[in-house]
Amino acid sequence: MTRPHGQTDPKLPLAGRLVAVTRPEAQALSLCEAIRRAGGQVLLFPVLAIGAVEDPAALDEAIARLDHFDLAFFVSPNAVEHALAAVKARRHWPERLEVSTVGKGSERALREAGFSAVIAPSEGFDSEAVLALPAFSATAINGRRVVIFRGDGGRELLADALRARGAVVEQVSCYRRYRPAADAAPLIQAAGTGRLDALVLTSSEGVRNLVEMVGEKGFGVLRRVTVFAPHPRIVAHARAAGFDRVEETPPGDDGLLETLVRHFG
Repeated sequence: MTRPHGQTDPKLPLAGRLVAVTRPEAQALSLCEAIRRAGGQVLLFPVLAIGAVEDPAALDEAIARLDHFDLAFFVSPNAVEHALAAVKARRHWPERLEVSTVGKGSERALREAGFSAVIAPSEGFDSEAVLALPAFSATAINGRRVVIFRGDGGRELLADALRARGAVVEQVSCYRRYRPAADAAPLIQAAGTGRLDALVLTSSEGVRNLVEMVGEKGFGVLRRVTVFAPHPRIVAHARAAGFDRVEETPPGDDGLLETLVRHFG
């Protein structure tokens, strides 16, 4: 838990506003900094933690067969980080193996890792946007061998759709997600005193974890805080969990920040 700190210029658009960010800490830094630059204060409360897979045997085996695949898809920045670290520890990346991902953070991570040609949607940040790309059409993907690097579990839509279009798909877990042990008291206290102005939720799994982490009594307090979420699916989960006010934002940090500024400006 990272508590708010520091004084800000009262003329900035988020001056005097306290925003809880629930991303894993490593992925939250850019958003937290953007909120602070806009004058806001941040209460960092990660509801997801990321770690290495407990049994890397399947990952090791897939890495040994990388030459047999035509396309490698990375579901997130975490997948890029953990899969490439595992590959680099064992072998070189096959020259003919194309890479693809979704989301600006994942695309940026691949380019920073040295991949100049990354297949990724310019708009949309979900499996549906990927499936709309020409490279993933039934004509283009039929017969291609695809490895999807992901966390444990997750949506099956992409893999199922690619198989239906004729691809041979293998999903490989390269990291695990888990609910961290954290003291929710500062978060609940900030909400209960009216100090907490906004709660940013960026995954459906995070919604479930948050509800469990704060408990029934804590959620009774937290549910009154306005939630900001960057995807209709997350919005639906937050509303189903019982949050009173949920606002959908455009995807990406810029979209979240613009919505926060517009809401509180």
